[in-house]
Amino acid sequence: MTLTIENHIYRDGEGIPLILVHGFPVDHRMWDRCATALMETTDAQELTQFPIWAPDMPGAGASPVPSEAASGTLAEDGTYPQGLDLIADAYVELLHAAGYGQAIWAGLSMGGYVVLDIQRRHPEAVAGIALLDTKGDADSEASRDNRVRIARTCVERHTTDPVMFFVDVQPGDSSVKQSSAYIEQFGTWIREQQPAGIAWRERMAGGRPDLNDQFARITAPAAVICGTNDPSSSPTVMEPIAQQMTQTDVAFTAIEDCGHFSAWERPQIVADALLDLVSRVPRAIGGVR
Repeated sequence: MTLTIENHIYRDGEGIPLILVHGFPVDHRMWDRCATALMETTDAQELTQFPIWAPDMPGAGASPVPSEAASGTLAEDGTYPQGLDLIADAYVELLHAAGYGQAIWAGLSMGGYVVLDIQRRHPEAVAGIALLDTKGDADSEASRDNRVRIARTCVERHTTDPVMFFVDVQPGDSSVKQSSAYIEQFGTWIREQQPAGIAWRERMAGGRPDLNDQFARITAPAAVICGTNDPSSSPTVMEPIAQQMTQTDVAFTAIEDCGHFSAWERPQIVADALLDLVSRVPRAIGGVR
């Protein structure tokens, strides 16, 4: 059974779609500012008006929470080992249903896991790839246990409170992450999520495989982007990822005074990096099937 995902189309256009895959625990709206910057920049520079999409991941935003039957096996530790594969397949099916053979995939944080799994399962669908504030590691046992604990609490208490720590201010956070605008916006988005959807995504992420072997297999043009103030995917994590991409043309961008959600914090810089990636993707490939 294919998972259902709702697509958000920022812009129709010509050529290969740029598909923006959001992070956890929010939905496609974390891309709003970056998508606006992409459109305004292409308009100003009279560049090709390529399609820009941002689907909601299963259980996020407008996408329904997958049923137990559609989620694959529930492991003894409470995670969904097949969940990430199911998401990757659903994204590619969405692409194919719209008549396209390939896309430029940009994934931030959990979205990066999805994009890497698309690379693993459907490399023929990857015309370009951008990895933002993410990693290839599978969860440690302790991290899996914590995800399952959060998932159970979200469902049992019907609340998203267990993931509200995403808006807590920590020492070393970027100036944007510390701002009232960030705290209010991300707090609102988190509270608007379905608790069961938060839980499903936690169980899915806990069950995901290690994907570090995929970096060296990427042959499509690539971009690796991160904030210098990202506590989990700083340049010390992300630059080695770029260095492993030995079979492709890759650009690495480290953004000063920027935290984990770089596409929202520094939308123009991220948009410029994505436009550079788009410019490096051959126009002759990946069009309408």
